[in-house]
Amino acid sequence: MITTYIGIGSNIEPEKHVKAAIDELKLLGSITQISTVYEAEPVGFSSNNFFNLVAELEVTCSLSELVTQLRAIELKWGRLPNAQKNQDRTLDLDILLYGDVISNNDPKLPREDLFKFAFAILPLVELNPDLIVPGTKTTISEIWNHFTHNQSLKPALINLRS
Repeated sequence: MITTYIGIGSNIEPEKHVKAAIDELKLLGSITQISTVYEAEPVGFSSNNFFNLVAELEVTCSLSELVTQLRAIELKWGRLPNAQKNQDRTLDLDILLYGDVISNNDPKLPREDLFKFAFAILPLVELNPDLIVPGTKTTISEIWNHFTHNQSLKPALINLRS
């Protein structure tokens, strides 16, 4: 089993799509933890706020299989095949970490979002603050403690249990 951390985001019917993402991820492996869902303003464009969270998932599939499966889930739930950065989306599933894998290919791991965006790192602080980010000697909580907190996050009022 490989532990992977999946960033989940949506700003189009976000409650519906976040719940759908959790249900779909359960089909790929065993979800061991889910962070708080945070509401955050979009970065790089003006629109509806995003709901963001991170799921810790135990999988047996390869990295390339996981990438393919996550992409299929995004498309199933209405993401446009040609979706660009900085635009609205029904569902965005990003591999933040995949075991101890370090990759400069697609996907780049650890994902650079961990060092740039509060919506990626804060949920990981909740789930595994002492985790050392592969390729660094830095823990998740150390990244957070040195993070420039320039993006406001607030817990979203969403019940993932229903």
